[in-house]
Amino acid sequence: MKKYVVKTPKVVKHIFNNWKWKFSEEEKTIYLTFDDGPTPQITEWVLNELKKYDAKATFFCLGKNVANYPNIVSVTANDGHSIGNHTHNHINGLHTKTDEYLENIVYAENTIQSVTNVKPNLFRPPYGKFKISQSKKIRKKGYKIIMWDVLSADFDNSITSEQCLNNVIKNTENGSVITFHDSKKAYKNLKYTLPKVLKYYYEKGYVFEKIS
Repeated sequence: MKKYVVKTPKVVKHIFNNWKWKFSEEEKTIYLTFDDGPTPQITEWVLNELKKYDAKATFFCLGKNVANYPNIVSVTANDGHSIGNHTHNHINGLHTKTDEYLENIVYAENTIQSVTNVKPNLFRPPYGKFKISQSKKIRKKGYKIIMWDVLSADFDNSITSEQCLNNVIKNTENGSVITFHDSKKAYKNLKYTLPKVLKYYYEKGYVFEKIS
């Protein structure tokens, strides 16, 4: 049984309305996001695919990966994409004391800033899970909490790549925030799905923007 939902229910968005799930439906704009990177070869492949459609995206990076692969982060930022904070080592806020969770976020923040010279202002909790008390303190630190409208489930190796593509195509609307992962675990589904998503929506007149 799946432990996730592909399309975030409206009631969830309403209850947790301090978190950003989606943007305006008035324009044909889509917001692609990528979690868990940077990852050698995979993130670079993503960047090359985005360039083909002049697409901008948002990368929620792990601090530990930023420390290990600073050049990839520099290229990502220089290409005009947004760099967000995804904690230092992908910790689950529900299973972590608030002080420890915030320390982990600050650690990632400092690592990202040391590479990009810009303090990140976007945060996405790993697994989409954290405590309300943590959320409040993160927002007080100046972060916008970015969740998602559509989860591609590229990380789920029990689904086919075609199913991953259908997750996106069947659920994306104007203003949707779509979550992918530039990680080894997700690469099989991502490699199949991302080029097709970019081509499909580009041909329908959509633009791909970063979150800022």
